[in-house]
Amino acid sequence: MSEDLQSLIETAKEARLHSVAPFSDFKVGAAVKTESGKIYTGCNVESASYGLTVCAERVAIWKALSEGERQFTELAVVADTETLTPPCGTCRQIIWEFARGATIVFANLKGQSEVFHIAELLPRAFDARFLKGKKVTD
Repeated sequence: MSEDLQSLIETAKEARLHSVAPFSDFKVGAAVKTESGKIYTGCNVESASYGLTVCAERVAIWKALSEGERQFTELAVVADTETLTPPCGTCRQIIWEFARGATIVFANLKGQSEVFHIAELLPRAFDARFLKGKKVTD
């Protein structure tokens, strides 16, 4: 694994420490790297109204988008699990729409990791191609 991806994993591990997970105690950290080299982090934040809970991946991507970033190269997701934890379906959709070209790495606190592309995680994805009159650029 490249030094860049390993460094991004470490950044996601640090972001995980900020998780707000009082109900599940399932803490996740994410870090997304932009084409310009800037890194944005996110952690999961739970709400007593469970449906309002937001995942680390979306927090990181939305932070970057809100700062004007549009090109992403890498995304790391870290959880303290035995089995590497993939993004939920909602996060897969957001990654597809906003970080389609990024290399995605899942990692845990035990040093295990695996690299994916979003097309492997969300085959036959829904996007603007299916909306009348909209075009998608890859």
